[in-house]
Amino acid sequence: MNKGVSLSAQLQKYFGFDRFKGQQEEIIESVLEGNDTFVLMPTGGGKSLCYQLPALLQEGTAIVISPLIALMKNQVDAIRSFSTEEGAAHFLNSSLTKTAIQKVKDDVLAQRTKLLYVAPESLTKEENIEFLKNVNISFYAIDEAHCISEWGHDFRPEYRRIRPIVNEIGHAPIIALTATATPKVQHDIQKNLGMLDARVFKSSFNRANLFYEVRPKVKPVEQIIKYIKDNTGKSGIIYCLSRKKVEELAATLQVNGIRALAYHAGMDSSTRSGNQDKFLMEEVDVIVATIAFGMGIDKPDVRFVIHYDIPKSLEGYYQETGRAGRDGGEGHCITMYSYKDIQKLEKFMQGKPVAEQEIGQQLLLDTVAYAESALCRRTILLHYFGEHYEVENCGSCDNCMNPKEQIEGKEMVVLALNAVTEVKEQFKGEHIVNILIGNDTAAVKSFRHHEISIFGSGKEYDVRLWNAVFRQCIISGFLRKDIENYGVLKLTDEGRNYLKNPQSFMVVKNHNYEAADEEPTAPQGASAGDPELFKMLKELRRKISQKLNLPPFVIFQDPSLSDMSIQYPTKLEELQGIAGVGQGKARRYGKEFVELIAKYVEERGIERAQDMVYRSVANKSKNKVFIIQGIDRKIPLDEIASSKDQSMDDLLSEIEAIVHSGTKLNIDYYLNDVLDEDQVSDIFAYFREDAESDSLEEAMAELGEEYSEEEVRLVRIKFLSEMGN
Repeated sequence: MNKGVSLSAQLQKYFGFDRFKGQQEEIIESVLEGNDTFVLMPTGGGKSLCYQLPALLQEGTAIVISPLIALMKNQVDAIRSFSTEEGAAHFLNSSLTKTAIQKVKDDVLAQRTKLLYVAPESLTKEENIEFLKNVNISFYAIDEAHCISEWGHDFRPEYRRIRPIVNEIGHAPIIALTATATPKVQHDIQKNLGMLDARVFKSSFNRANLFYEVRPKVKPVEQIIKYIKDNTGKSGIIYCLSRKKVEELAATLQVNGIRALAYHAGMDSSTRSGNQDKFLMEEVDVIVATIAFGMGIDKPDVRFVIHYDIPKSLEGYYQETGRAGRDGGEGHCITMYSYKDIQKLEKFMQGKPVAEQEIGQQLLLDTVAYAESALCRRTILLHYFGEHYEVENCGSCDNCMNPKEQIEGKEMVVLALNAVTEVKEQFKGEHIVNILIGNDTAAVKSFRHHEISIFGSGKEYDVRLWNAVFRQCIISGFLRKDIENYGVLKLTDEGRNYLKNPQSFMVVKNHNYEAADEEPTAPQGASAGDPELFKMLKELRRKISQKLNLPPFVIFQDPSLSDMSIQYPTKLEELQGIAGVGQGKARRYGKEFVELIAKYVEERGIERAQDMVYRSVANKSKNKVFIIQGIDRKIPLDEIASSKDQSMDDLLSEIEAIVHSGTKLNIDYYLNDVLDEDQVSDIFAYFREDAESDSLEEAMAELGEEYSEEEVRLVRIKFLSEMGN
């Protein structure tokens, strides 16, 4: 039986598939022939099979080096499920007990184990090196190989030590696999692993079903809420750079009626895995996460991936957007972009080693070029990974759907290529642009480039247009970035030919993304936006308060009425976006208010703002959840305050805000400890019968001789909670 047939039969036998995907078969043959093999295959392409099947077919044990303990466990479980030999796969890492480690070693030495998964940290331990010297190793598989390169999006220094350790343990072929690698990263991986002569297999990076879009980051929370509500029931991931923003955004989505949960590395593992499982099981629609989320997540029907913050590199961006539409169905990739975010990322780099800063800066420049470009996003992305995409209009990115202005750029291209030649092909694009526009920066002066003939020769065009010209020269193949000294521009043969015979060249102008507006905040005072409506709302509140025999401030406070007169909410759902109005209050008292506003808007032909100000949560949303849970569990308030390192005064302010927003809290258990029943009744009666507002000053003037401010505030909380919520 020829090898091709037998490989297909083995695939069926071990994995139950009747055919290979893409280049899997050729890759497996390369490994079985003992070649060093480099595999570049996008997420979902079936990388793991490329080392699992040859490991099962060969004598000895394959050593699989992987950075993710959770993934190791999943793969080991999967292999064991279709192997008759219990010890066919094992992992060796810090999560195992001494007994478990000994069991692994016994199985490996008895040649029962075909795949041994090892974390790079475990590989470097002397005892493991000594153990592996006695093992018959079929080959080494290095998964997530981009971790080797400082230019990769997930660099891990311990990966740089793999080759010396392999040399120490004993020679065997190497297969290196990654889902994202630019030509620079690929070269880095092969060079570091000593496998420049490896057989290279590259799959296309084009994900035809994904739609790429970059939006100006103006009121991003409102944009996101509107998008999710327009796509109800669809699964999505929202990536933020900071844990704090993850929690704030998840809480904001929740209060706006969206089934969302947070996920980041700072959460305890059970909460984190619980949230992940709820997303996989469709108990929630949206996960708001840092980039810690998604490694090894195999949810095929993620319909949108939103980047609240621009990623640090295009590799990271490709990896994260690649989690959308893995079933081949719809996948919408939206990025919120503001140059302010880039400046923040640059600040984070300060204080890091110079080499690391330079790499980070170059990766950021590529990200900025992608975000601001008006060219086809797919073309730019694929070119970044060394793949040419010749289609004129991809039909599934914002720039192709709304083509941008083009201008004749022949003279600019000639000037750009001549400038690269003039500086001896030894400088990066940013430096050459500074020369062309006549910007005598310290770097330009230090190389005396302010004295050369081309200095200032392109000053009639701005930096953005020159950046667009250089980007398009690279994509058209006139220039390339040097691999050894990444970012330095070199002329290609095509570029030299263009200089000899310049042709018409249409340049697409880059976008001008202005700095994002600050996110709006709810009005703090009680000044009305529409005085007439404000007056009508107050009158309605007075009537309802009389009917219900409640003080008006219990129903809605003045700042809430003021916000209504600005926002014109005409539905209960929109009313929940008003300052100080929670879901409970909207349901209990809101119907007559939105009916009045809807009638008012219609009669006067008022055009409401397109985007309602959605309900926001204070930055301390996590703290509020903690407080509510503490009160539910009847933990004394002074203990809640001390556990959060807060004063009692600050804690009561937070509890008041929670109650004003419509959440009902029962603090009777605490009140009964600090006041007797008659005292509580006395203060409660003041607010029920005498108070004209919920003013603490007025209450203290009336009650202050007998009660402390804290006691009055506590009973006021009970009153507002019971009567208003």
